[in-house]
Amino acid sequence: MEEFSFSGSSSDAVEALLDEVTTETQPQPLFDGSSLRGQIAIVTGGSSGIGRAVAMELARCGVDVAFCFLDTGSQARLDAQEVARQLRQFEVRVFFRHCDVRESKEVNAFVAEAIEELGGVHILVNNAGIGRDRALWHLQDHEWEAVVRTNLDGAFYFTRAVAGVMRAREYGKIVNITSVHGIRSEFGISNYSSSKAGLIGLTRSAAVELGPRNINVNAVAPGYIRTTRLTEGVPSENLDRARAQSVLGRLGDPQDVAGVVLFLCSEAARHITGVVIPVDGGYLL
Repeated sequence: MEEFSFSGSSSDAVEALLDEVTTETQPQPLFDGSSLRGQIAIVTGGSSGIGRAVAMELARCGVDVAFCFLDTGSQARLDAQEVARQLRQFEVRVFFRHCDVRESKEVNAFVAEAIEELGGVHILVNNAGIGRDRALWHLQDHEWEAVVRTNLDGAFYFTRAVAGVMRAREYGKIVNITSVHGIRSEFGISNYSSSKAGLIGLTRSAAVELGPRNINVNAVAPGYIRTTRLTEGVPSENLDRARAQSVLGRLGDPQDVAGVVLFLCSEAARHITGVVIPVDGGYLL
């Protein structure tokens, strides 16, 4: 064992050791996902935030990508077109179009078109999600329904739509993007927490039902992740509190989540199913 000798105080010794530690503030794509090359993935909500980062990581590994987005206007369409352009720079095939994940008929049509266009599906990442924060005694019916139908119903519809193809192939990877708030709630997010807790239940149930056909179903539970929606929609004092509660003292990046999703989609995770992996910087500790 290497020995260290200091002539100063113990605090000097601690400072000297800390000076040798380099803080990496940006995640690096270290995982080798080359074994995924040639596979086909569907990513819901793939035009921004975590969904975009996941789609990019999959494409970087040679995975053909189909992604859906919610058409809320010209900017949403432009964003989706730009993501598709960036994905194609990895020389993979890309299929994308609008799909309201709350509508089962639209989901079935999107999945059928994606499979026809790309030739199948090996990976599903249920990422599409929204929040409508309000104290539960002020929460309107439409605010509850919109969140639960998007975050939970949408994941169920997509999982059901790909299950037959994956079962016939006897291979598949499904990753659900839940949240730390599906594990531990906060004030004003009863609809969001309920939907994300339900998604954890869906993950485990699907793992039990699909596992006999060699289909892995897992979930990733992000903490506070730096996305446009987060930074624009969450008060700064909440973000400061989230940083303080994280043992790493920082918010996460979409890339932090995408790296874990990539691992769960790979054969390195072939014997992992029905689990929920927090990506929260120690927020839940």
